Amino acid sequence: MNVEKPGEIGLILVDHGSRFAAANEQLDAVAALYRRVSGRQIVEPAHMELAEPTIAQAFDACARQGAKLVVVHPYFLAPGRHSTTDIPRLTAAAAQAHPGVRYHVTAPLGLDEKITQVIEQRVGECARAGYSCEYCADRATCAKR
Repeated sequence: MNVEKPGEIGLILVDHGSRFAAANEQLDAVAALYRRVSGRQIVEPAHMELAEPTIAQAFDACARQGAKLVVVHPYFLAPGRHSTTDIPRLTAAAAQAHPGVRYHVTAPLGLDEKITQVIEQRVGECARAGYSCEYCADRATCAKR
């Protein structure tokens, strides 16, 4: 049984990927936040398609930083084809270039009480903002009545 030290575990956060740079940059921010909060050193963002870094590029980056185990987390709310089939397939292909590195693919975010806390926070932000929150400032997303 292999038991890696914390510094030998890499994390790849995978989202779908977008043609919109701001959407892809959000995952970079999530990876940086996770790195800061968790104290883990090897944390890489990856996009399943449409943008870089790819899963293969992120896996390479983890291996270069000394990861002996790469944990791949689908940054998706629910299980679906991407999180249950596509991401594991792309991860397995990426791992072939690194025979000494093991990998696991986690379940997506899924159902957790903590998600309700985030939803409640967003509801509260809208209720307090008076239709002038940062998110809606330049969008036509609110019924400003």
